[in-house]
Amino acid sequence: MTEATSAAKAGSRDSGATTLQGTPGAGAAPATRGRTTIADGVVAKIAGMAAREVPGIHELGGGLSRTVGAVRERVPGGRAAGVTRGVKVEVGELQSAVDLSLVVEYGVAITDTVAEVRENVIAAVERMTSLEVVEVNVAVTDVHLPDEEEEGQAESVRVR
Repeated sequence: MTEATSAAKAGSRDSGATTLQGTPGAGAAPATRGRTTIADGVVAKIAGMAAREVPGIHELGGGLSRTVGAVRERVPGGRAAGVTRGVKVEVGELQSAVDLSLVVEYGVAITDTVAEVRENVIAAVERMTSLEVVEVNVAVTDVHLPDEEEEGQAESVRVR
């Protein structure tokens, strides 16, 4: 190894970032022949789906985001927030961080449910993207009570 190569490798270790440079040519391994970029929206969808899979989660999003989402769904041509409502992510080259806002069902152990959400989100994002998940912050914004009617259900019962 030359001095220039050693210095370059030492410099990349000090900065905390590792950049994989592709080797051009037919003899190079396919994994080194280009760069893969994963958009924030992709990670947000994966995290949202993984959080919803956990029993005891009623829905994602805080009060305001759920209200805005309900309005957007009713407006013709409006796009529903869908699986990314209540999910914010930051994606770097090798790592990601996830913030979730969610509503739990009444009667579940909140800390156990949140721990399961955290585990499920980390496993899904890391498995599907190969990005290291450095943190999953969860804000429980509400508890859904069994006797609360959903807005859409109340209207459909009134009109028959």
